[in-house]
Amino acid sequence: MHKMNANFDYAEVERILSAHAYDPHAIISILQEIQEIYRYLPRGVFPYIADKLRVSEARIYSVATFYENFSLEPKGRYVIKVCDGTACHVRGSIPILERLRSELGLSEEKKTTDDLNFTLETVSCLGACGLAPVLTVNDVVHPAMTPDKASQLIKQIKEEIAND
Repeated sequence: MHKMNANFDYAEVERILSAHAYDPHAIISILQEIQEIYRYLPRGVFPYIADKLRVSEARIYSVATFYENFSLEPKGRYVIKVCDGTACHVRGSIPILERLRSELGLSEEKKTTDDLNFTLETVSCLGACGLAPVLTVNDVVHPAMTPDKASQLIKQIKEEIAND
């Protein structure tokens, strides 16, 4: 039995595992559901899942690191993805990215704000090339972006957070 994190509530993880009948073939679905709740995969759940599914912790880690949509780092409440595919790049996605990084105090290395409100990522394509440049906020598409429109969007989200 692996040492569990005493500060972590495993009730949700247990509910997910139970819903999948502790089936080791459901690792991907289990990890997806855990990430939906926590916005990332806390490393502390790996030994717990491994024990409950009777598989190695390495197997779970390898699945979590193989698929790009899994994150081992905490993500913000608002995940902003700036497209840097050809159409978006040509139409000015980099100045938008730079403005967002500047306003949120982020960089290429630091992708999430300390308050865990924002995560800023770049993606190769969002599949909305005709609307370029595009960004998404929690998978909602915002077309024909400009640095000023991006600033306004951040201001609007910050106001929503303040009124929560």
